[in-house]
Amino acid sequence: MSTYEPDFCPRYHSAVEMIGRRWAGVILRELLHGATRFRQIGAAIPDISDKLLSERLKRFESEGVIERVILPTTPVTIEYRLTEKGRALEAAVRELSIWAETWLPVEETPAAAS
Repeated sequence: MSTYEPDFCPRYHSAVEMIGRRWAGVILRELLHGATRFRQIGAAIPDISDKLLSERLKRFESEGVIERVILPTTPVTIEYRLTEKGRALEAAVRELSIWAETWLPVEETPAAAS
């Protein structure tokens, strides 16, 4: 068992802020599942706007979590790929998913409730 350190940790705080932004964790999870194109990622996430998805992808790119790859096709194809830094988050995302499945209730959608 590890020892809990109650002191404020700026690195931990930064990591939680990065993953904890609205839709950021879900986008990361989709990239870990292999989605690479903007439309693939957006289609997998209900209710996310193109603007917000674009903002999150740009932020992940600036943080070195993903790379934006432009393929010389006609028309040009853009893919988003996890970097080594991004792939290193897989275990954390997996563990958080397991925790959520175990401890959080399923929220019913309005259509399912009626």
